[in-house]
Amino acid sequence: MPDLSDQGPVAVVTANRVVACSHAARTSGVRRGLRRREAQARCPELAVLPRNEAAEARLFEPIVLALESIAPGVEVTRPGLAAIGVRGPTRYFGSETGVLHALSRAVGAAPANEAPGAGITTSTALIGVADGSFAAEQAARQGVIVAAGESPPFLADLPVSTLDPSGDSPLIDLLRRLGLRTLGAFAALPAGEVHTRFGPDGAWAHRQAGGHDDRPLAARRPPAELVATLDLEPPVDRVDTVAFSARAMAEQFIGDLAGHGLACACLELQVLTENGEETVRRWRHAGVLSTVDVVDRIRWQLEGWLRGGEHPPSGGVTRLRLLPVETVPLGVHQQALWGGSGADDERAHRALARVQTLLGHGSVLTPMIDGGRDPLQRTRLVPWGDAPVPEHSPEHPWPGHLPAPAPSVLIDPPRPVQVLDATGRTVTVDERGVVPSPPTTFVLGRESLPVTSWAGPWPVDERWWTPDATVKVARFQLVDVQGRAYLVTYATASQRWALTATYD
Repeated sequence: MPDLSDQGPVAVVTANRVVACSHAARTSGVRRGLRRREAQARCPELAVLPRNEAAEARLFEPIVLALESIAPGVEVTRPGLAAIGVRGPTRYFGSETGVLHALSRAVGAAPANEAPGAGITTSTALIGVADGSFAAEQAARQGVIVAAGESPPFLADLPVSTLDPSGDSPLIDLLRRLGLRTLGAFAALPAGEVHTRFGPDGAWAHRQAGGHDDRPLAARRPPAELVATLDLEPPVDRVDTVAFSARAMAEQFIGDLAGHGLACACLELQVLTENGEETVRRWRHAGVLSTVDVVDRIRWQLEGWLRGGEHPPSGGVTRLRLLPVETVPLGVHQQALWGGSGADDERAHRALARVQTLLGHGSVLTPMIDGGRDPLQRTRLVPWGDAPVPEHSPEHPWPGHLPAPAPSVLIDPPRPVQVLDATGRTVTVDERGVVPSPPTTFVLGRESLPVTSWAGPWPVDERWWTPDATVKVARFQLVDVQGRAYLVTYATASQRWALTATYD
């Protein structure tokens, strides 16, 4: 990120149009909605930056927190634009001017959380007061206080493009062609006729232009602080002592979530020692975590780290932190299908979590359906407790995949076998997917079994555009004389057969 500490003219451009600009750029004639080339023509020294909405939101969050310290109930229209109601703060600070001074001080004291020069200062923050959010935004751009009831004349001389500075609104273009150049001219039209001619969007713009924006602020709800922290002084190196001390923190953690109508399905546990060593682990539950579940997981993680880890810490534990990673509405989980308590399932989950803690994250695996053409590709094992997110979508068509039914036992790695024809030669598949001679014998180890029926081939030619990664195989289903069914694969390049699965 370039250093903008000199407060030079800066504009943020998206789709070749200016979406935001600094005060120095506005002084040079740059406005939102201008095309990039026109903005640079008005201000040759203009610094043009691409838009980064994530960075905008991250930078604006301290400003919103600063505004909330003055007046709760902040409406955030977009990163960089927020509104508050001043009636309450005015009673406290004595006047609207007092509120503006308090807001300026709070914004100026907000921490900058990016590169040098990226923070907001009182010289770059624009604050205004008027009736309604739209009029207040225009007042902020001019740095004025509009007296109560004076918003209509204040807005009257502004151009109609103020309603949509992006310049993409067909309504603005239509108003200009009708000769309505200012907000006052547009506001002078009868409201009923505007609604009939321009519809609901036109009626809303008409109210904005006339300063009759009586919509209440859609105040954001301040984010709840749901992270629980426990500081231990002096440091503790006994697992049972830490777990006993952490019970109150776990009760607070679960209680705070319940107070917001939430339950935790996955949490992150952070443990810090006096020497700066740290262990972080995410714990997922099949249902929702209770206080006992949280304490158990604290104990298990500490046992695996303090006693069974390859690199145990050199100091005692000084801090525990619990962070909710995944929450669900309270009461949505039912533990047992037929109304039971699900105690057996809970004991199984607790046992698996303990084994996983003692033997490692990958010691307990659960199967899930993945995407692919081969049965081995469509089955993937993930560590118990991890989210079963497929690497490839199982819903894709996957041309060349096997028809139903799916095999019951997968052979991993595939086992070399032989498939012979009536002359005792290896059955082959040509480039067109044709079998010159049908299979009659299936050789599995030392056992030679006659083939009574077969189906296939199902040819697969994967990544043919990459010579080093090309996979060209053909799959067959075979049934031997004893009625057992097999899935075998023929590799075209090596002309070898392999057993990949069996059927019940």
